[in-house]
Amino acid sequence: MSYEFIRYEVADGVGKITLNRPDVMNAMHRPMMNELIAVFDESDKDDAVRAVIVTGEGRAFCAGADFSKGADPFDKSKSSATSAAIRPDGTVDYSHPGSRDGGGLLALRIFGSLKPVIGAINGAAAGVGASMTLPMDIRIASENAKMGFVYARRGIVHECCSSWFLPRVVGISRALEWSFSGRVMPAQELKEGGLVRDVVPLEKLMPTAHAVAREIADHTAPVSIALMRQMLWRSLGMPHPMDAHRIESRGISTRGQTADAKEGVKSFVEKRLPHFPCAVSKDMPDYFPWWDEPQYS
Repeated sequence: MSYEFIRYEVADGVGKITLNRPDVMNAMHRPMMNELIAVFDESDKDDAVRAVIVTGEGRAFCAGADFSKGADPFDKSKSSATSAAIRPDGTVDYSHPGSRDGGGLLALRIFGSLKPVIGAINGAAAGVGASMTLPMDIRIASENAKMGFVYARRGIVHECCSSWFLPRVVGISRALEWSFSGRVMPAQELKEGGLVRDVVPLEKLMPTAHAVAREIADHTAPVSIALMRQMLWRSLGMPHPMDAHRIESRGISTRGQTADAKEGVKSFVEKRLPHFPCAVSKDMPDYFPWWDEPQYS
């Protein structure tokens, strides 16, 4: 699939997504958001992709919403994409799909990824540009990076599901402080707050991200990774460890019977890299996705 506002390339098991509107600091608009959702569909279907890196072209990661038309991105009444959600009397039908926050749709798609997602934050990231990194699994920042959850400073509120993700990533107290102030914070503060794993010179950003992706691609079973990614994220909403026990029991039972488990043990004994035969496209267990079952919904 070809893209206009992002670049996508796959090499040696790693998919690289680059936000590619450098003339506007990769500001988010609906067409780029749609392309990002589509590219995660593409990476999920491709068994050659073992991990995904997301970065930005130029000096910014994503400066936030595209304000080239003023505050229109925030005004649902002026959006053709959401006009169907407006009732004849002018009120909004919040149950209508057109009323949903676009950034939230992107965050939910990244959350649902079957491949690990690594954010390589090269520069400024604000608003949706910062929040879209929250459902990514690992975030690495360059020394040039800075991030801010600036919603209150723009007169709006959390979007991109950030009210759910941010406190789970950095803790409720820090999430409240960062949200209340709306400050744009330097990379070192983001690391101290637990949002990013490492801060590295810009020239080392992509090599560092690729090293993390390579460790996943070279040593782990893709079906196990797809399952474990969802197990961990979704356990954040579980009320009791028994819910985790139920899912883990299914996983141990089904995965233990596969050729992957045999290869995992054999490669360990033989002291070599594993060659796991099972593929995400065809070998996910029959209980996946378990969260659609009534007891987990």
